[in-house]
Amino acid sequence: MKRLLATLAVLAFPAAGTAATLTCDPARIEPESYRLTTRAQALNLLEPRYSWWDGFNLGKHADDLGDLNHVATRLAERAAELDPGNLMAWSILARQYVVVDEPERAEEAWARALGAGGAVVWSSTLYDVDARTFHFLAFDRAHLRVYTMETLNRAPVERQFYGLPKFPPASNERFYAAMAGCLDESLRPEAVVPWTEVREIKAGNWVLWFKLDRPITVRSDRTGKAKKLDQIKVNLHGRTGELEVYKPVGSDTLGMRGRGPAAYNDLVRRTLVKFVDPDKRMKLPKLSPGVGW
Repeated sequence: MKRLLATLAVLAFPAAGTAATLTCDPARIEPESYRLTTRAQALNLLEPRYSWWDGFNLGKHADDLGDLNHVATRLAERAAELDPGNLMAWSILARQYVVVDEPERAEEAWARALGAGGAVVWSSTLYDVDARTFHFLAFDRAHLRVYTMETLNRAPVERQFYGLPKFPPASNERFYAAMAGCLDESLRPEAVVPWTEVREIKAGNWVLWFKLDRPITVRSDRTGKAKKLDQIKVNLHGRTGELEVYKPVGSDTLGMRGRGPAAYNDLVRRTLVKFVDPDKRMKLPKLSPGVGW
């Protein structure tokens, strides 16, 4: 994968076309551009990066996640260069530019993807439903949608240690197309929340809280159990935190505590509301990260 990146030339994006020129149809997308937004993204995600010994190297997971995000972003950039009409490329870039802290480029990608009727999709953990499986949140102009991984996979999910899900092989192009924002109508969401029913988005160290006017019900594809929620507490995958060394009061021994990527969560919500809440109806409480969520 890194050898592939070394061969990609850095080119300027073409001027934005009309929304009608953007498509998810594989037959209308330049083949290499389509591959870069499906199979190549899958291979990057599935590339082995950890071993048992890495548990003793506290910084390696953050470095490897940074590498994964860099490659994912670069692949999508190249896909957009090859075919500016590939809606999946812009949807991936909308997510990835937020993850890698490029807010201005993120806004351009969000405008293209959502303006064409697409969605920006994040893999996530809904702690109030099941911390040992993944859900997928799709953001479009009108709605927030919640999907199980099983739904996008169109089959039961293979699981690994602690019941955590495994991503499907790269040959499952329909799954990775859905992750890239191309969610066809056959995929039934667990919940659909109009933005008019989201009254507040709060950002914390590790999660976002979407506070709702009406409760929703979301199922776990691991246990089959459903939970009724009046807010969606979600960790959007993409960034991790860091360990902080500190001296506890009254102790001569140094301690360590984790700090989450609060600035990342704040950037997600600030970018999102520019497109889904132009009237500034939603409340955005001031970011005040502390210890905990």
